Amino acid sequence: MDDVETRELRYFLAVAEELHFGRAALRLGMAQPPLSRAIRQLEGRIGVQLFDRDRRGVRLTAAGAALLREAPAALDGVRAAVRRARRAGAVEQRLVLATKAGSSHEFLQALLDAHAADADGAPVDVVLCEIGEQAGLLLDGTADVAVMHRPFDDFAGIESVDLYSEAQVAIVPASHALAGRRSLTMAEVTAVPDLPMARWPLVDGTYPDGPGPEVHSQSQLAQLVALGRTLLVIPRSSRAWQWPEHVAVPVLDAPLATTVLGWPAGRRTPAVDRLVATGLRIGDVTAASAAGAGAIA
Repeated sequence: MDDVETRELRYFLAVAEELHFGRAALRLGMAQPPLSRAIRQLEGRIGVQLFDRDRRGVRLTAAGAALLREAPAALDGVRAAVRRARRAGAVEQRLVLATKAGSSHEFLQALLDAHAADADGAPVDVVLCEIGEQAGLLLDGTADVAVMHRPFDDFAGIESVDLYSEAQVAIVPASHALAGRRSLTMAEVTAVPDLPMARWPLVDGTYPDGPGPEVHSQSQLAQLVALGRTLLVIPRSSRAWQWPEHVAVPVLDAPLATTVLGWPAGRRTPAVDRLVATGLRIGDVTAASAAGAGAIA
């Protein structure tokens, strides 16, 4: 098993997902005979049969089903290792930081400015992503560290440190009656018949049931609110992308949102350490500022 090649795993996955050697060969851009030979060679290396083949078609054996569960993660791990090795071997050592576009903007700006002033801090490249994509970018080796949020993001396989917590606001159309309110409750936010609440993806990528639109991108969401088709509840500091057609109203009983820095489990490098230390300092300042704003409000 130690001699199994990533090429063979890719071939196996194509056949396992298509359950047809011809379609798998077409998908891989190769002829069917060498694909069949490669699968037989893989079975020989592992010492078990992966597919049952007869006139009725191709089916996974129990061993094949087990490999199908494990192979994607194994290939992802190899790709992530290659990406990390390439960055580690670059002439200039840089950190890649992933963050959801539009979120925690003031904190992010302060973090980048303070880290840039650290003579020993590695230069930082920022990757802006859509909702819930930070964990995938960390695990596949694209990013070294990410700005994430509890309780919204997926932290499986991610280590993290909490930076600060803040209240949440409802973003509503400026033309709607709710825009004139000084505050709202979650019960009020979820009970507006003409303004259904936007549905955010769950950690598994699926969406909860409800009448509101599914959220796929920040720009889509911003325009739907401006058109009077939905509202949403977000951390107060995420209003950087707010349009003139939006109004933010405090939601008194919404759970606190916590901004964190996360990195792949077991891969906290010295460069990440320096950024985390800076993040903790900036987080303390941000938390104090948020508390002051809350007291004034």
